[in-house]
Formats: sequence, structure tokens, C-alpha cells
Amino acid sequence: MNQRQAPLFGALKRYLARGHAGFHFPGHGGGRGLPRNLVDDLVRLDLTELPGLDDLHAPAGPIARAQELAAALYGADRTFFLVNGSTAGIQALLLAATAPGDKVLLPRNIHRSVIGGLILSGADPVYVTPSFSPDFGIYLPPRPADVRAALRAHRDLAAVLWTHPDYHGLATLTPEVATALREAGLPLLVDEAHGAHLPFHPAMPAPALALGAAAAVQSAHKLGGALTQGSWLHLRGPALAPQRVARALALLQTASPSYLLLASLDLARRQLALSGPRLVGRAVELAGRLRRGLAALEGVAVLEAGAGQADPTKVVASTRGLGLSGYRAATLLRREYGVQVELAGFGHLLFVVGLGTRAPDVARALRAFRSLVRKYGRPSCRSDLRPPAPDFYFPPPAEKVLTPRESWLTPARAVALEAAAGLVAAETVNLCPPGIPIVFPGEKLTPEVLQYILEIKARGFTVQATDPGLASIMVHCE
Repeated sequence: MNQRQAPLFGALKRYLARGHAGFHFPGHGGGRGLPRNLVDDLVRLDLTELPGLDDLHAPAGPIARAQELAAALYGADRTFFLVNGSTAGIQALLLAATAPGDKVLLPRNIHRSVIGGLILSGADPVYVTPSFSPDFGIYLPPRPADVRAALRAHRDLAAVLWTHPDYHGLATLTPEVATALREAGLPLLVDEAHGAHLPFHPAMPAPALALGAAAAVQSAHKLGGALTQGSWLHLRGPALAPQRVARALALLQTASPSYLLLASLDLARRQLALSGPRLVGRAVELAGRLRRGLAALEGVAVLEAGAGQADPTKVVASTRGLGLSGYRAATLLRREYGVQVELAGFGHLLFVVGLGTRAPDVARALRAFRSLVRKYGRPSCRSDLRPPAPDFYFPPPAEKVLTPRESWLTPARAVALEAAAGLVAAETVNLCPPGIPIVFPGEKLTPEVLQYILEIKARGFTVQATDPGLASIMVHCE
């Protein structure tokens, strides 16, 4: 082994040298959207709990004051700084709000971090399956009627954990859904990882706290101008005791919190408070320019939603009309044109326009897509997509045999993927991005789910699993 090597650092430097136009997280665009004070002193701010710098786990000085300012900005009663990402905040909410065996209502397209929270808390998930768009290959918001039906069928629910907005920017906590959840009298906990910027532009979906949520967790690094892993957890109202949330965070967050992340949260809050409408407004304008340019191209469809129904900084483009899978289109954009998108699906791409995105980035993306259409938007090139049936993308929910916690505590073994039909999954398998599980621990593996995994494997998608090559999968012993 050659110890002179630094393979990760080298890979990062090579990536930067290519000069990509990035439409992905973190939204600061390589530092252009970060507060200037943070960039100037980045390395020197890497300190620890020295005199006068306060303690994240017992804040009484500048950290406490910074959290109070964040709470005031977002209309919360209490705000916690998170240095382990929104993952720690979501899991802390489940630990604080539920006990083993308590039922929690969830949308089926939750982030994988919620599964970890269910394992830690012992809560029993009750899923609402969202609708699906076969044109774009993405989940759509759950129908209000389905939410009300789940509330009627499970009157012993202890809490609700909702995702709003979803990964593609769609508003899932609509006023009608929020009313139904409030009327049920349950603590409404919201994974608002993609919503730190929502209060700063009138075209955005309504923030969770404004819709009656008791708690919301936001990834400030996505579109809020903080460093990666920097997040906020907001509490409002009496549904959750702040002391219980603080105890849960003490279990989940590092005992050596990064002051770089803490400082970035403090400065991101200040930047949003002083310049949020201008910065978010610029991102909305640039995203509109990108959306209109893509929609004008033959063979390209762009997901449209009305004001307040979707985050306009997220641009979802279907590549089906070009005869290209989203995965193939993303590869071509990156390799041939130096344009990197946030997400590629079977038939769509997701562009994220952040605080660091600039007009030349948008112009470059549109030039690249025009060239892509000229080169590949012909009938002779349409063998790449091989479109499956609409319901193939997200197979129907499987039978739940064990709760996630029971699954975690039950012995498991690896079996060949092809031999796993009918067995009970002992792990979570996620596409990443977006980090939404396609296999849930404790559920039976159906032929439809396994066929979907095989298709993912054939397409070369990035998967998080015990065996990233997907030759095997963890199941429970019979």
C-alpha cells in the first residue's frame, strides 16, 4: 500500500478541475452561496468547546443565542442546531414522540433515515401510499382521501411523521391534508429537509410550522446556505417537550460537534434573515429560465405545478420523449458537457437551482440539452429507455411481518437475490439519491420488488445495501 496516496482528496480535486455546472446539493454551488465571513475563515473556525464558545449539548452562551435567533426567524418556540444532518433530527423526533409499539402514520416514500428512527424508537409504521406519475416516474403527493382513510382505519395512532416538500419539490402537506392531520389530534412531525428556504418567497409551498406542525427538521445545507450536515430542528406548541427532544439529540449527535457546521448555521440564518427574499428570488428566476428553456425543446417535458404546489427551484424534466433513460441522459450531460444534475431516474432528471447557481450555469445546461436533443432525439436512438409498465417503478407495498425494530433484533442471513422471493427482508435497500427505500426491513420480498431490484442493478443505479452489488440480500432465517 502506497501511503503517499490520498485517494478521496485526489478524486475531489479531479472533480473540481473539470469545472462542472452543478445543479445538485449542497445548494451553495461550491461556496458561491455561502456567507462570505464563513469562506474567509473556514479552516481557522475548526475549534471545539473552548472558553466562551459554549457547548451544543448544554447551550447557555453564543450557541443558545444563535438558536434563539433561528427560532425567531422561523416562528418556532425552540430551535436546535444539528451537526449530524436532518437524519439526527428526524430520529430524535421519533424517540421523543413515541414508545415501542406506538403506531406512526407515514407516507410510503419516506427517507431512509426514518427507518433508523423506527428501529431506535420501536414505533410501528402505518404507511400511506402516494400516487404515481407514469409520465415522469416519480411519486406524487398522497391523496387527501387516502390520508383520511388511514386515519379512520388506525384510530390508535400516536403521531404522524410527514415529508414536506418531497425530494422533487412537490408540496405534500397541503392545507387539506394538514387540516385532516390536525383534526386527528396527533403530534405532526415533519421531515422538511428540503424546505429551509420556503418562507422567503411567495411562490413556495407553505412551511410546515405555518400549517400546524409541532416540529420540523430542515437541512440548511440543501438550499439554506450552510455546510453539509448543518440542519435545524424547530419545535412549536406543547405537543413535544423540548427537554425530551434535547435528551434524544444528546444520544444521537456527536460529543465533538463541528464548530464549522455550527458557525455555518449561524451565518446561514443571518444571511437568510437579511437577504433571503433576494437570494431565493434569484434562484427562482434562474430556475424559471431553465424550466422554460427545457420545455421549449422537442421531446422534453417539464413537470409543472401551480404557485404553492411545488418548490420552483426544483426542475423535473422527462427524457422519455428523447428515447433516453434519465440515467443515460445524466451520464451524457456529465461526460460530454460538464453538467451535473442532482438525480437521474428511469425516465427523468432533477435539476436543483440553489443559492450558488449563476446565470452561466443555466445557459450551459440549456446548451448541453439542446445538443443532447440534436444528437439523440431521433427514433433510431430510442432503444435506450426500454420503458417498463407504469407500476413497475414502485411495486405495490408488501406484507409487513415485523416492525423495523423487531427486524433489527431478529437473526438474519444473506441469500442470493434470485432466491429471496417470499422471504422477509432484514435490511433496507435504497436508491441514493433520493434515499427512499425500495425494500423495507420486516416486509416480505415479492417477485415485483425483486424484479425491480434486478432492473436497477442492470441500469447501474447507485444503491445502498449490505451488498452494493445486489448479488445477495439480507433476510430473516425461517
